[in-house]
Amino acid sequence: MASFPRFRFLAIAVIFHLAYIYSIFDIYFVSPIVSGMRLFEVERPPSQRAPADRLVLFVGDGLRADKAFQSHPEPYPKSDNDLVPRPLAPFLRSKILEKGTFGVSHTRVPTESRPGHVALIAGLYEDVSAVTTGWKMNPVNFDSVFNRSRHTWSWGSPDILPMFEHGAVPGRVDAYMYGHEMEDFSSDALVLDLWVFDHVKELFAEAKTNKTLGDALRQDRIVFFLHLLGLDTTGHFHRPYSKEYLNNIKVVDQGVKEITELIEDFYRDGRTAFVFTADHGMSDWGSHGDGHPDNTRTPLISWGSGVAKPELYPGRVAPGHDEYSSDWNLDHVRRHDVAQADVAALMAYLIGVEFPANSVGELPLPFLAADLKEKAKASLVNAQGVLEQYRVKEEQKMATELRYRPYKPLSENGLTAERRVADVKKLIRNGNYEEAIEESAALMKIGLGGLKYLQRYDWLFLRALITIGYFGWMAYALTTVIDLHVLHGKVKPSRTLSGTVVASSILVALYASFVISKSPPTYYLYAFFPVFFWEGVYARRESIAAGGKQLFGHVKSGASVVSLLFNTAIYIAIIVSLALGYIHREILTGLYAIGALWPIAYGFSFLREHAALSATWFLSCLAMSTFTLLPAMKTEDVNQIVGGGGIMVLIGLVYLMFEDYILADFSRPTEQASPTQNHFSRTLVGVQIGLTALAMVVTRSSALSLQAKQGLPRGNQIVGWVVLVLSLLMPLAYKLVPSNESNTHYLHRLLIIFLTCAPTFVILTISYEGLFYVAFSAVLVSWVRLEHAIYRASPPPPPSPEGIDHRPLTLPDLRTSLFFLVLIQSAFFSTGNVASVSSFSLESVLRLIPIFDPFSQGALLILKLMIPFALISANLGILNKRLGVAPSALFMTVMAVSDVLTLYFFWVVKDEGSWLEIGSTISHFVIASLLCVFVAALEPVSGVFISGVEVEREEKVVGNGEKKNGVVGDGKADGRI
Repeated sequence: MASFPRFRFLAIAVIFHLAYIYSIFDIYFVSPIVSGMRLFEVERPPSQRAPADRLVLFVGDGLRADKAFQSHPEPYPKSDNDLVPRPLAPFLRSKILEKGTFGVSHTRVPTESRPGHVALIAGLYEDVSAVTTGWKMNPVNFDSVFNRSRHTWSWGSPDILPMFEHGAVPGRVDAYMYGHEMEDFSSDALVLDLWVFDHVKELFAEAKTNKTLGDALRQDRIVFFLHLLGLDTTGHFHRPYSKEYLNNIKVVDQGVKEITELIEDFYRDGRTAFVFTADHGMSDWGSHGDGHPDNTRTPLISWGSGVAKPELYPGRVAPGHDEYSSDWNLDHVRRHDVAQADVAALMAYLIGVEFPANSVGELPLPFLAADLKEKAKASLVNAQGVLEQYRVKEEQKMATELRYRPYKPLSENGLTAERRVADVKKLIRNGNYEEAIEESAALMKIGLGGLKYLQRYDWLFLRALITIGYFGWMAYALTTVIDLHVLHGKVKPSRTLSGTVVASSILVALYASFVISKSPPTYYLYAFFPVFFWEGVYARRESIAAGGKQLFGHVKSGASVVSLLFNTAIYIAIIVSLALGYIHREILTGLYAIGALWPIAYGFSFLREHAALSATWFLSCLAMSTFTLLPAMKTEDVNQIVGGGGIMVLIGLVYLMFEDYILADFSRPTEQASPTQNHFSRTLVGVQIGLTALAMVVTRSSALSLQAKQGLPRGNQIVGWVVLVLSLLMPLAYKLVPSNESNTHYLHRLLIIFLTCAPTFVILTISYEGLFYVAFSAVLVSWVRLEHAIYRASPPPPPSPEGIDHRPLTLPDLRTSLFFLVLIQSAFFSTGNVASVSSFSLESVLRLIPIFDPFSQGALLILKLMIPFALISANLGILNKRLGVAPSALFMTVMAVSDVLTLYFFWVVKDEGSWLEIGSTISHFVIASLLCVFVAALEPVSGVFISGVEVEREEKVVGNGEKKNGVVGDGKADGRI
């Protein structure tokens, strides 16, 4: 039954953290989508037509603004002339200079295709969590410009088009999509864009002979949407500064030119409006998702019917330019930047349809070729749409709140939304158009402020509740650790009737308020945990007192108090450093450099006795300190991949050569296993080494083939998968080896785990990650051996109760937990900044899955990310045994203290400011919170990894104070698992 409290504790930890991770979406990122609004459009007399009869939307998926506008040498030069930098999109540039208006469209996080297209076409910034529900279908139905149109024809990716087809009135949107098999990263992605251009041409060719289609194409209020995925695919594999990406820009520009000329020739009425933009940009390392400016700045060019001509300032710098656009050679053309959702409002205005129901975009007036009266009317309609959303949301909130507090700017002094709208209409009737535009803009901002107010209405209450919950968890976890692993359950919980009544009353009151306000189900979880935790802490108050006496009983003299305070200050400084390390990876370099000197703290006699071990620790820490100085942006380097794999193979060979010496703990001789048993085990180790070498060969071949644009050879793909799967299954083969001292030695088990994951790390590596894997493994093994050496040199711990095979935790064990916390952080940040969701590279997974498959490819990336944690769990499990503590003791201690980071990052989450800050704060909080979930998951994983391992401990104090020597297994009578 002793395992039940551990299992219950781990289960509570996982459920609590997963529930509280979601809290930031209930607090900071509430879904903006509501229904039941009236729709608004610019009213015109029957004789007055909309600015355009039709609109063509080109979206260059993954196109950065700077790459679209800069000049570059010819990607594939054929003469010296081609080396002279020139614009790679001359047609689009001609529209900027002669026909239309341009600027930069600023996107929001997450900078992914789904939310980017929703913002462009629906005018709303979808709730951040919706991106996790998939790309193809709508997690919720939203209105869009396509749904407002009379008809929309769309061409492109099967990952984007269906959500607008299914989200519209049935039959209103036609979607022509290529198959997923065409999204092959190993081939030239130009075919995706060429497919789109060719199929648009086919539609218009068919319209010349198909009267029904021709009549449909000649209606007003129609939209053509061309989704061009080639740039995104090319950028992921080749990077956005590559010749392939730059050449793709040329192909897109030529395709846009041909389609524009085709449409203008088909209609010959000059009534077509064109918009060219992108859903998101791309970082220099070929990824996107976070708020880095390279991901959030995209081009916007509009021309045609209803669009203003360029504003030129010959001989001087036009307004709107800054350092970012200084090398575009467009300084004399005024630049008009917009928010991404503004594009939907622009498109709705141009074809004269209602603004989408949930649109929060502000109509960019500088893009309109209209007089002041028209702009004034359009601005007011734009504001009315936002105010209508506020009205519906306010009515919903008023119906559920006991004491609703209205938004002051729309409730004070009689200045209601209706009154403000009436005032603007009066200004328009009186011809005060400029003043009406200003008032409409102010009203728009007030409306958006009202929407934000309603979304943040529960902020104070929820943030306070979540904070109390996190403090409650930390207190509950610490009391559980004290109860189970310091006192060994000697002190029973002491619950009182009054305590139970108070806790129950608080919970009932909170739940009653949630029922009345019709709160989401997650609110009930948020309230349950704080009450549950603090009630549990109160019930264990006697355990806390008894545990405090046992842990701090030796702190009596002034010197011991000073030592305790000094160590506490160091621990706090390290935790603060870890928090800063999320932003500045170099801090981990400093921690490793300082940690390399750790053995010196135990004196020169300790150093002399453990000179080789201390030197190994020193060198491995220095090696680890270099990785956080290397750039997170990595490009594929076959030599580094092979070098890292070669060292892994060398380690395996060295082990086989010196196995007896290594298993003797580098000092004492050991009994030899029988030749048959040892031969079988050594053969399996040799197979693992061979798999690692084969992984090196096939990875090198695949990488070179992909770099040469020759695709992924089918044989390489099959061999890669076979090596990956076989290597991960190899530990099962050791179950066939009869148990002997060699096979149960902890160093032998650590080598097996190291070689099990080595082929995977080779196959999924693009640069120096393999070298990190080797250095990290060396640090872990040195740490386990050094902690044991320090434990042996320290005073004996307090005796365990009779019948308990594990010693109680002591204050020095907190140091071990802190080391574990630093190591698990460095596993995250040493090979990249995974606090940025755009730090992952698809190059590694393309050696196994060249076709775009976000879930399978993401699973492989997560597998690679989890490997260092597997190593940590195995080493900590062995360290648990060598130190004689309970199997879960150190894991539980880490879970108790790690949420100091989580709570800090919870309070610094932002929903406004730069999108880099917003994206980073979300990622930091999620990673810090998942850390506890990882640790909880690692505890049973550790048990699997070290099953059957035996470790030797010099002395152990048993319940009656008698000392005995022995081999320690998992705590059972025979010392085995």
